[in-house]
Amino acid sequence: MKKSFLVNFSVNHPKLVVLLTILVTLAFMTQFPKITTDTNPKHMLPANSEVRVWNDEVDSTFALYEDMIVLGIVNENGVLNKGTLGKIQRITDGILNIKGVAARDVNSFPTITNVTAEQGLLKVAPLMMKVPENDAETASLKKMLFENPLFIDRIISRDGKTTAVYVPLEKGANGKEVADKIREIVSSEKGDEKYYVAGDPVARDTFGAEMFKLMAIFAPIAGMVMLIVRYLMFRDLFLSITLMMDAMVSIIWSMGLLIAVGFPVHIMSSMAPVFLMAIATDSIHIFNEFYFRYRERKDKRAAIIETMSVVSRPVRYTALATAVGFGVLLFMNIIPVKVFGGLVAFGTVMLRVLSFSFIPAMFTFVNEKKIDMASKSEDIEFSGTSQFLKGLAGFGAHRPKATVFAGLIFFVIAVIGLTKIEVNNNLVEWFKKDSEVRIADSVMNQALGGTSLGYVVAVSNEDDYIKTPEAMRHIEGLQRHLEKLRVVGKTSSVADYVKRINLVLHNDDPKYNAVPDTKEAIGQYLFLFSMSAKPSDLDNVVDYPFRKANIWVQLKTWDAQAMRDVIKAVEEYKASHPVSMEFKPAGIAYFNLVWNDEVLYDMLKGFIIALVVVFIILAINFRSVKWAIVGYTPLLFTILLIYGVVGYIGKDFDMPISVLSCLSLGMAVDFAIHFISRFRQRLKEEGQGSRVKGQGFKDTVTTALLWTAARPGKGIMRNAVLFAASFAVMIFAPLTPYITVGAFIVSMMLLSAVMTIIYVPALITLLQGWLFCDKCEGRK
Repeated sequence: MKKSFLVNFSVNHPKLVVLLTILVTLAFMTQFPKITTDTNPKHMLPANSEVRVWNDEVDSTFALYEDMIVLGIVNENGVLNKGTLGKIQRITDGILNIKGVAARDVNSFPTITNVTAEQGLLKVAPLMMKVPENDAETASLKKMLFENPLFIDRIISRDGKTTAVYVPLEKGANGKEVADKIREIVSSEKGDEKYYVAGDPVARDTFGAEMFKLMAIFAPIAGMVMLIVRYLMFRDLFLSITLMMDAMVSIIWSMGLLIAVGFPVHIMSSMAPVFLMAIATDSIHIFNEFYFRYRERKDKRAAIIETMSVVSRPVRYTALATAVGFGVLLFMNIIPVKVFGGLVAFGTVMLRVLSFSFIPAMFTFVNEKKIDMASKSEDIEFSGTSQFLKGLAGFGAHRPKATVFAGLIFFVIAVIGLTKIEVNNNLVEWFKKDSEVRIADSVMNQALGGTSLGYVVAVSNEDDYIKTPEAMRHIEGLQRHLEKLRVVGKTSSVADYVKRINLVLHNDDPKYNAVPDTKEAIGQYLFLFSMSAKPSDLDNVVDYPFRKANIWVQLKTWDAQAMRDVIKAVEEYKASHPVSMEFKPAGIAYFNLVWNDEVLYDMLKGFIIALVVVFIILAINFRSVKWAIVGYTPLLFTILLIYGVVGYIGKDFDMPISVLSCLSLGMAVDFAIHFISRFRQRLKEEGQGSRVKGQGFKDTVTTALLWTAARPGKGIMRNAVLFAASFAVMIFAPLTPYITVGAFIVSMMLLSAVMTIIYVPALITLLQGWLFCDKCEGRK
């Protein structure tokens, strides 16, 4: 029996090991005051990534703001009345004074530019100079609103019941903080109006704030659940606390290192503590075997040494498989994905170091009477759990063909489900349906053009080309084409301003609601408009060499697929209407599409690489490709079945699901490594005894399989239950990614454990002739 220097040192010097652990932990804790956070998904991509560079260029060219909050004001009796209009005025005035708001470009009834004409002269002024005092003034305002297509579906709904205040944010402003101040302002208003705060910065920064709050809550709760469940398993409070301490120490070391090297805590890395808390449950195999060994030896020190010797190899390789599952993310392109992968991989390695040092050291402090009491239930002949697991393994071992055939049927069903999966991300849907953020977004998308904003930038190589009737009409035609899409609520561009000016300067004659026939007329209209309008009105839609024009596209959903539909429609229109301009997508909706594709496909690529590397690890661990295939089968089956369900229930493959890929890979193979490693150990022992008893090799294999299910299998099931219990708390979170992760981890752990206990014995029994060909001559 091989002895580990680290284990022996820890058993011989337990106080020193515990003291060193505490000192290292305190050292890492000193870094926590330096913690910084970053909840902006844009930072998932490098600053020099093509989409960020292009979006920054577009923002600079057209004087655009990175973030925009939309305040919806709804009155079922109509917003065009003196009372509601007065509230709109007061609310707008209050918003203009909020720190972080770009006050000069806030758009609402009192501030948005209206284009009219008086006595043949162009008049550009705010829509509502003052709150109407009587019905006549209200009717005049209504007429101006509904006669101007620039306003409809933007600041007034077609039924007149909803208006919006568009609030651009200065760079660096926190969307949640501004949104909270807006809510404070509207809360002072009484009446029938309802108020809804929506927009990307609201969803993003609210999610970020809630995310860190949840991590602060759920990591300790997961630890407490782990403690309680561990205690119910073994009835030993001291060692139950030891397991929780093992997890907490690794979390502190990992997060401390993250902070020390200067990385901010991002959306993904904030989930690391719960992941590490769950991964720490693998140490349950050490506890499980320790109680069995102590019951047999009645010598605490000998039980510790023998336990660590027996479980050493599977524990090392399960840690390696899990670390690799996350470690491959270090080779991805997305920095926060790299950080997350490296963070969890480091934490996993530290957990294993603690498993061979801190845990054995803590074992030495336990009173042997308590160990003796706890170990009394660890008898595979009398333990109800062991007998149940032996029955499950017996089903697979005695009916291998039926078991494998049933698995193949489920495999085919799962593959069909996989074909139904769609890759998509929607930040707003990360909130529950009854959440304030999601309700606001839904109401605004139904009543107006949409809260998700994308751009289509027309680019030419010729100065003043945008002023030509050809360019203007092409832009207008593209807008009408895009507005046919179900996901597009409204578009606007420089062509809309030109048409509006042409119309009002011709006494609202409908035949002039069109692009003028000459470049000179268009140039003159734009010059007149620029002289009176807010600078941003024209800046937002055209550059001054007039080589580029910006089409605003309001989308009714934050689905990444929506912008993909827009891009496809642009390509179709260009193909059927050739013009000497290029059209490029931009804006937050386009960023979300690129972010969706790059991050999720990066995770998928890493997952595939990890699958290959894990197979290699299995082959090295078992010193056999054949046994690696057997160990790999429950891993693949579990993953395929879980993601097949994802396809059948219509759940998109989004970031939370992609994170599950890494965890499912590490933990599903964990159980197979423990089962097969311990089975082969037992088979070797049984084989030596079977020659004395005259037992046939097939019977020896079956006996070893049933023993493995009853004893190490109990550790596997305990690991699965403990792991699932740690993640189950996330099902009660208010954010859907946490609910998704919690529900799928619970399902995946229990399924993986059951698959290992039933399916691996079936495969080993069915493939005996192939797996044990070197023992063929000795088989009866």
